[in-house]
Amino acid sequence: MSHARPQRRWADQATRLRELVSGRREVTAPRAGARIIAVTSGKGGVGKTNVAVNLAICMAARGLRVTLVDADMGMANADLLLNACNPYNLSHVISGLRTLDQVGTMVTGDVFFVPGASGVDRMANLSEFERQKLIAQLRLLDGSADVIILDCGAGISPNVLSFALAADLCLLVATPEPTSLTDAYALIKVLVNRKLVAPICVLANFAESRREANDVQARLTAVAKRFLKYPIAEAGFMLQDNHIELAVRQRCPFVLRYPRCPASACMAAVAGRLAGSRNATRGGGLFRKVVGLFV
Repeated sequence: MSHARPQRRWADQATRLRELVSGRREVTAPRAGARIIAVTSGKGGVGKTNVAVNLAICMAARGLRVTLVDADMGMANADLLLNACNPYNLSHVISGLRTLDQVGTMVTGDVFFVPGASGVDRMANLSEFERQKLIAQLRLLDGSADVIILDCGAGISPNVLSFALAADLCLLVATPEPTSLTDAYALIKVLVNRKLVAPICVLANFAESRREANDVQARLTAVAKRFLKYPIAEAGFMLQDNHIELAVRQRCPFVLRYPRCPASACMAAVAGRLAGSRNATRGGGLFRKVVGLFV
């Protein structure tokens, strides 16, 4: 069976995406170590994985070498949004059956994708030795990418905290719901108490308007400043858009399936802000810092 038609479809969608981000300078200069963005949230159901997947594609459209790692240990599902089929994942790396190169694969949108494991209890409760083993494999990514996006789990589990503390930037996804705001602050508090040094940027998701998004960011910024003395930056916002749900059902990232929808415009703006920022680059690379968390 010929695959010419699907390939043309993906090519057309990628072209429309690049048109969406055109006018912004592409970042192609080599870096001393990859910039690490840990996408986190205080609670589940806030669209964190959708943000991570579509952010990776938008940053790749700007000319960056992007690696997306599904680091939601035990509850991974980024592969569904990417319609990526791979028989191997990070659990096979932990068990020693496969190497990272054998697990990772290029997916649509010019992103190198490392799938996580879903429904594997031991991945959600890694021992220190198993984390070190995984880190030894993940370290290979540091020199082959400009940006590494970690789709972390929600909450304050040891796995989530380890990756967030080791990243160059924490992208905290929150919604206007009071439970989301409360749990987001709880995550910020734990990270700050663990001596977080990376910037935290808040992305307001599922906002009905720019005003509501600004309110989400203002609330988290105010409480973090008042009670934790920790500055919080704004990464941007994502408006409510039914194209997102439609794209999920079609197992296609919304920036490719609906590149001219409001959500895609918002995501392109977020990617432009993060790609243009230099505050998140400390130059040390992720996994040398991760190792220090366990010694």
